Amino acid sequence: MDWIQVVDSHTEGEPTRVVVDGWPQPPGATMAERRDHMKRHQDHLRTGVVKEPRGHDAVVGALLTPPVEPNSAAGVVFFNDVGYLGMCGHGLIGVVRTLHHLGRIGQGMLRIDTPVGTVEAALLADGSVAVTNVPSYLYAEDAMVEVAGYGPVIGDVAYGGNWFFLTELPEFVLDLRNLDALMDITKRIRRSLIEQGITGADGALIDHVELFSPTTRPDAHSRNFVLCPGNAYDRSPCGTGTSAKMAAMVERGKLQPGQVWRQESIVGGLFEGFIEVRGEDLVPHIRGRAFVTAESRLAFDPADPFRHGL
Repeated sequence: MDWIQVVDSHTEGEPTRVVVDGWPQPPGATMAERRDHMKRHQDHLRTGVVKEPRGHDAVVGALLTPPVEPNSAAGVVFFNDVGYLGMCGHGLIGVVRTLHHLGRIGQGMLRIDTPVGTVEAALLADGSVAVTNVPSYLYAEDAMVEVAGYGPVIGDVAYGGNWFFLTELPEFVLDLRNLDALMDITKRIRRSLIEQGITGADGALIDHVELFSPTTRPDAHSRNFVLCPGNAYDRSPCGTGTSAKMAAMVERGKLQPGQVWRQESIVGGLFEGFIEVRGEDLVPHIRGRAFVTAESRLAFDPADPFRHGL
């Protein structure tokens, strides 16, 4: 019997499963090299950890590794039911809470290496986690995509550690009671973006679609619904999505650098953030809460035909 030890948490409702032992460490001088090794040689572990019967399509996994930069506390590769993520805001908040739960860090600032660069995070006195994300930006303003069965949709293509199509569709009320309709329209938008060759920089796949509407909370500025890669939606307000949204707003002149933006999720969770200007870069800061929900050992029985996931 093989075992993988994990710690589960949720960040404003969105699950993170941090692998702390039992997964052979991938080689590589950079986190991108380690991620690529995982793709080529360890993908059966990804599917076994996050997919059914041990997980489900909303679980985001995070493999802890030694750091690659001298001043970093750890490295991490994020993954989900369909592949690997460059960065994950809610996941990083979950990683920091997990490291504290394991007694590996205390309060204060730390640096964590990811495949898209080194990010900063801090566990604050109130238990929340503040994340300094990778530089984010608006790539294409008012991009138009023709969506089958709906018509033209206009939105922004923006980067926040992952690629997003940001738009508003007022006739779709962002409420869990409308989940089937929201999943259907966002998947159709994503499919249309691919079919019509609308991409991020250097042909990057736009694998996240984010809808916005007025909020239901008096302490928030906006409510969102985020289709993640695969067939899952983000229960949290999405850290990289909030980063992309704030960067796009700053570049459009709708948000000032340093001005606080509070983003509510489809389930009512909240992220607070702002944009810092560093030279020519727009650097997002995100703060949210995560809670540890379980410590587990996942069993991989050689006789189990579904040990590597469904």
